[in-house]
Amino acid sequence: MYKVKIENKTIDVDSNTTVEKLVDENFEKPLCVAAKMNDKLVDLSCIITEDASIDLVKPNDPEGLEIIRHTCAHLFGHALKQIYPDTKMVIGPTIENGFYYDIYGSDTISEKELKSIETVMKKLSKKNYKIQREVVSREKALDVFSNRNEDYKIKLIEEIPHDEIIALYYHEEYIDMCRGPHLVSTKHLNYFKLMKVSGSYWKGDSKNTQLQRIYGTAWDTKENLKKYLTRLEEAEKRDHRKIGQKLDMFHFQEESPGMVFWHNNGWTLFNIIKDFITGYLRDNDYKVINTPQILDKSLWQKSGHLDKFSDLIFGVSSEQKEYAIKPMSCPGHIQVYNQGLKSYRDLPIKYAEFGVVHRNEPSGTLHGLMRIRAFTQDDAHIFCTHNQIEDEIKKLITNIYDIYKIFGFEDIKVELSTRPEKRVGSDKIWDNSENALKTALNTSNIDWTLNAGDGAFYGPKIDFSLKDSLSRVWQLGTIQLDFSMPTRLNANYVDADGNKVPPVMIHRAVLGSLERFVGILIEEYAGDLPLWLSPIQASILNISDKQEEFCSELYKKLNSYKIRAEVDLRNEKISYKIREHSMKRIPYLLIVGDKEVENNELSIRTRSGEDLGVMKVDKFIKMVETLVKDKNVLLNK
Repeated sequence: MYKVKIENKTIDVDSNTTVEKLVDENFEKPLCVAAKMNDKLVDLSCIITEDASIDLVKPNDPEGLEIIRHTCAHLFGHALKQIYPDTKMVIGPTIENGFYYDIYGSDTISEKELKSIETVMKKLSKKNYKIQREVVSREKALDVFSNRNEDYKIKLIEEIPHDEIIALYYHEEYIDMCRGPHLVSTKHLNYFKLMKVSGSYWKGDSKNTQLQRIYGTAWDTKENLKKYLTRLEEAEKRDHRKIGQKLDMFHFQEESPGMVFWHNNGWTLFNIIKDFITGYLRDNDYKVINTPQILDKSLWQKSGHLDKFSDLIFGVSSEQKEYAIKPMSCPGHIQVYNQGLKSYRDLPIKYAEFGVVHRNEPSGTLHGLMRIRAFTQDDAHIFCTHNQIEDEIKKLITNIYDIYKIFGFEDIKVELSTRPEKRVGSDKIWDNSENALKTALNTSNIDWTLNAGDGAFYGPKIDFSLKDSLSRVWQLGTIQLDFSMPTRLNANYVDADGNKVPPVMIHRAVLGSLERFVGILIEEYAGDLPLWLSPIQASILNISDKQEEFCSELYKKLNSYKIRAEVDLRNEKISYKIREHSMKRIPYLLIVGDKEVENNELSIRTRSGEDLGVMKVDKFIKMVETLVKDKNVLLNK
């Protein structure tokens, strides 16, 4: 007999009682999908073998949703094997908002086939069959999957540590392997959808066998599934790749995978952002520098990057020497710092660079501007003393929040990542640096969460993620403390006692990748960029050829005031021009007829169709200058 605390009750239970039986016998069918027994997540089929405290996991809890999705991946496998029995199952983990399953087989599954697989999944889920869990020996697991010709499951079993439990899950005739927990029946698997098919590789290595990856989503209610699919539809409309092509901003092509061909409109936006950040940097005492694209591999060996990022580094050789195309700017900045002896009185020294870096990302992971191989980092490094860390971190936090707000982002998530298991530096240094970051966050009144053990090997870090209008989270900014690289690359300063000591190096980025940030902005505003960011701010449209001279002079005048304008003098109907330039998402359409010429006025419409009426030219110029100066993000229609 065991005593169990559950739902504010203490209940005596017999041996061999499962959590499911306990719940069914003592409660009026509370909705739960799993349980936490003494803080350990378990299946409802788990047998109670000791006094325990049990918390029920509901379907809408984060753990509950993950269990639903993980079990749905097994349901997918069950349905797939009924249709394609010779397909080999590889691995099917949960991901944000769903799951995927990698498979291998002679049958190529297209997105058309997903509907028929989904239909079988629904038939199976409606059966509400029991899902049985069995902990087995390594030998039995190997025997089960050998008999089923599941080669990849065998490979996975061979890699499982000998002290780790192996569990099989029986879905009628289908068997899968997972540590769990999972649902005990299919009754909670009602709201799911198979989403898409893509390619993948065994273990993510392009040298290995190519696989197919099937993505799916699963939810606790029909309403939440519908909300998610609606959000995806909205995201599809906002896809920066489609909008970027429509607005003539950029393109990609096979001859240079993962690298951007910028068009005038996109490059204008890119440089507006770059120029704004540059001004902000100079106002905050940064020295803006530029370092070489190619550096001898020996430098990357000393810095530690060659060992850690060798797969991502592009190599090049010349005159029997091996070079690396830089994947990041840190070692180059230390080379600039090392020019000339530094005193503690010189610190902090702040170097910033819009460094173009190259990383050999797998082709399957490339995604428009969001994941590319060549990109521009708004990279900066601060060299300071230990006593200066807290003050510099507080300044950086303020800078980051200020910049995000100017671009229209105010919902910011902050995480502090602390020492990992494998690290460099003494515990005392880690204690001091982690405390400095915590103090800086707390005295800055920042809400933050702890991400224990996820710091860089050279120091703790603060990561900043923003939430966009579709509630998607993008990790952008980072502040990282580094006690290793300055020592590795012989960076020093002379302290107050005349000793040479290495400085603390603070790595920081605000936007991360400028290319990626352009993509985020395009999707956030669905192409309707705020006035100050719009590549073209005003289109001048004449009604007839009588206004050509006025329009041409107006074009020159607007550009002399740094208002980015274009003029359309084509012999087309004004309604056609208005429609076309509205579709180009240009904030202001300036319509000029005989009356406007006579009175030196403009008839003004916005890209959303709002009629602002008639305005004097000088008043329009003043209005635009004010809105741009204020970085107004409200004018985005």
